Amino acid sequence: MRRNIRALVMCMVFAVFSGLYVYSKLLYSDETAGGNGPKRGFIPPRVPGGRRGAADNNGPQSPHWYNRYIMRQRGQVESGVQSQPEPPMMHLAVVACGERLEETVTMIKSAVLFSIKSLYVHIFAEDQLHASFMEALESWPGFIRSRFNYTVYSISFPSENAAEWKKLFKPCASQRLFLPLILKDVDSVVYVDSDILFLQPVDSLWAFLSQFNSSQQAAMAPEHEEPRIAWYNRFARHPFYGRTGINSGVMLMNMTRMRSTFFKNDMTAAGLRWEELLMPLLQKYKLNITWGDQDLLNIIFHHNPECLLEFPCQWNYRPDHCIYGSNCASAEEDGIYILHGNRGVYHDHKQPAFRAVYEAIRKYSFGADPVTSLLDPLEEELLNTTHTYCGKSHPLFTRRLAHSLANVNRKDTPK
Repeated sequence: MRRNIRALVMCMVFAVFSGLYVYSKLLYSDETAGGNGPKRGFIPPRVPGGRRGAADNNGPQSPHWYNRYIMRQRGQVESGVQSQPEPPMMHLAVVACGERLEETVTMIKSAVLFSIKSLYVHIFAEDQLHASFMEALESWPGFIRSRFNYTVYSISFPSENAAEWKKLFKPCASQRLFLPLILKDVDSVVYVDSDILFLQPVDSLWAFLSQFNSSQQAAMAPEHEEPRIAWYNRFARHPFYGRTGINSGVMLMNMTRMRSTFFKNDMTAAGLRWEELLMPLLQKYKLNITWGDQDLLNIIFHHNPECLLEFPCQWNYRPDHCIYGSNCASAEEDGIYILHGNRGVYHDHKQPAFRAVYEAIRKYSFGADPVTSLLDPLEEELLNTTHTYCGKSHPLFTRRLAHSLANVNRKDTPK
């Protein structure tokens, strides 16, 4: 009798567990088949030192802009059974420290306004600026936000001599030297200073990558076109590239090549990789360099000129190109492609032509008519700058811009 009772109990236990197992399998199949069960949501990937709209205790009190960002990312994954492959993106990097928030946002605005292909913007900034960057960019209209993505990174230097790197020239400027080591999964990038304004699509600059020969891995414009007023050939106490040096405010980089190259140098007969080269160069030349990381780049490409493609000055047009009269031949022919307002000329009255372009782009509202809201007021303001040499060249400031704005209406009209 006891034996029969024990067998009955065992059968009941087995039946209960079998039922639970079958139920769990049915539930799982319903979820994964796309039924009424919960779906797997998209979580933005975590990047070491970077945040893609991630809120923290120091962020804005209202999370609505962040929620919209996350929901848009989810929609890209969940809207269909199979997500479509993303079109190839251009990568743009900038470093912003100190009082550079508004200037950097205006640079990004100019890049997004004209670009044709999608952009991925890598913003390296001090931690206290992260929330402000994300809030500013997420406040832009949806038809603009759909055309670019971004990551905000903390400033990061090698632990050894980190403070020295950070203060080498302008605050955090030498961060650009470490982009190939930080953005390890990015093949190529356009680096620009925060005081850059694109007057035509980034795509045109990105196209220089296809012009690289087998040894070239970076592209920059000369520091000067006129040797008689150039700085490097008259004052530099270190090697520099070419006749007049190069300016690193606009720099196109094939970082895959940079990571794999052994660079010739004047410290050892053996070639050194990028990560092995930077610190010894700083130690050797830190008492002889004036322009910080730009000087180090000049030294590197002086010894490795075959690695650099030199593009015309219209791609990095600075006050030096007009302050004593026009000396950028390519801009005279086709206009200015990229405006570089170094020495703070966007924010003072020393070069009002540069300031006028900056203010016109900063004040422009996405979706407004670009001719009546941007180009016409700018051309009128530039007429008030003709008392300066740069102002006398004001047609160069709008020639390419007018061509670019002609295409803005077609893509910036909200759907």
